[in-house]
Amino acid sequence: MSESEIERTLVRLAHEIMEKNNGAADLGLVGIRKRGVPLAQRLAQLIERIEKSPVPVGTLDVTAHRDDLSLREPKPAAAQKAEINFSITGKNIILVDDVLYTGRTTRAGMDALFRQGRPKKVQLCVLIDRGHRELPIEATFVGRKVQTTPQELIKVQLREVDDVDKVLLVEKRS
Repeated sequence: MSESEIERTLVRLAHEIMEKNNGAADLGLVGIRKRGVPLAQRLAQLIERIEKSPVPVGTLDVTAHRDDLSLREPKPAAAQKAEINFSITGKNIILVDDVLYTGRTTRAGMDALFRQGRPKKVQLCVLIDRGHRELPIEATFVGRKVQTTPQELIKVQLREVDDVDKVLLVEKRS
């Protein structure tokens, strides 16, 4: 995906989010670090422009909640930190990430999210769904579905993190 394709996809996703949630009232976006955060911020800006109402954005670092990391390695204390400066209780929360693959990051994100409160509803929004799920997790909002093999990777680059906007399909190195 090019920069313009990413932008068009985010505009479409913002409209889908507003349509499914009847506008921006009681809506909150929470990005999963690293690249889910700038995507959540961009979506919030797009929704605010359309609805003329600000949408709160929070951040989750799910490292401490991952079940697929080595048990021998200590988990950093900073990884347990969530930066959600609004109450999620009773809100429609959109959990935002760049790529949905096995579902383990999303599961960890929900674990971290529910430590912050009890939302009315949690919906998942991803830029890319590449399949190969290991857990029964499905995104409510999907930018693009990309069929991949286990030997391929989706590499999302965003200007806030990587100084460029693009999505690449690359072969894993052996």
